[in-house]
Amino acid sequence: MMKINKFPDKESLGQAAAALGANLIRKAIASNGLANVIVATGASQFETLAALSKEPDIAWNKVNFFHLDEYVGMKITHPASFRKYLWERFERLLPLPPRSFSYLDGEGDSQAEADRAGRLIEEHPIDVAFVGIGENGHLAFNDPPADFESNLPYLIVNLDEDCRKQQLGEGWFDSLDEVPRQAISMSIRQIMKSMHLIVAVPDARKADAIGRTINGPVTSDTPASIMQEHPSCYFFLDTQSAAKLL
Repeated sequence: MMKINKFPDKESLGQAAAALGANLIRKAIASNGLANVIVATGASQFETLAALSKEPDIAWNKVNFFHLDEYVGMKITHPASFRKYLWERFERLLPLPPRSFSYLDGEGDSQAEADRAGRLIEEHPIDVAFVGIGENGHLAFNDPPADFESNLPYLIVNLDEDCRKQQLGEGWFDSLDEVPRQAISMSIRQIMKSMHLIVAVPDARKADAIGRTINGPVTSDTPASIMQEHPSCYFFLDTQSAAKLL
């Protein structure tokens, strides 16, 4: 089930996405005593994560957080580090320390790190996943044509040129040559195991990808289109990102 929610701007989009996600987190804690949550990064998640960190009445010390992706070879001190991003823009802002926050470390043996993270997430069924969509239709760093078949929770993936240009365009790097060519990414199948998906996608530059994701066929050439098959998937769009919807 895909539910499409449209908003006039990215601020109201982020607030609404955070509000629904927070409610689902509260329900998971009430039912299970804890919640397992995936959080995404990138410019599209600024407003959602800011609003989520301010949501009241959440026992954050009962929440395990998991990290979607990280560049291979990325030092935590680099401005583009997703570990740095999540600490500065989310974890440190929470009123209570979370039960755990499982970051991906891209600095060492990337395959060993993918295997470690995979074993951990397999022990924690995900209640809520906050995700975005790339300009090329990627989901996490699963660029087209994405692997829809792998059962591994995390993969070492190659980043295509469109993906790397997006990272440059968002201001994370000074030149295309600086953008890494590989990343550790949560797999498509692992993301789809989440009980609920909260998909926050603002900005006109995402309009084509949103149109193909929601209106087009399910295809590995538009990796995010697989979410058409998810039973509980909520899209949060602004006027610009929704411009090419039928």
